Amino acid sequence: MKQRIVIEVSMADLKSRSKAMKIAVGVAGVESAAITGPDKNQVEVVGDGIDVVVLTKLIRKKVAYAEVVSVGEAEKPHKAPEKPAEAATSAPQQVFWPLAPAPICYDYVRDDPSCSIM
Repeated sequence: MKQRIVIEVSMADLKSRSKAMKIAVGVAGVESAAITGPDKNQVEVVGDGIDVVVLTKLIRKKVAYAEVVSVGEAEKPHKAPEKPAEAATSAPQQVFWPLAPAPICYDYVRDDPSCSIM
């Protein structure tokens, strides 16, 4: 069962956000992580079998104060019912083979040197 965890972290700069993301994706079972919230101060983690306590402790230890906001089941994206694909009809492709080139005829004119009259 996939779970969605939202942890609020007091992050003031990009460096602390980067650290929090590295820690979040380094925990076993994480499939995706994102920085969310109105002030970009929440880490949203989605995965299977994530230990929330371990994740929160690691963020507290390496970044700043962290507080678990919510833990719940990950929502499945709702897909619109797909219509069966219509068979694409296309005109048959015409194949044009190149014509064979015309043969080149060579005519050799030889003078016969054995005739002495001319």
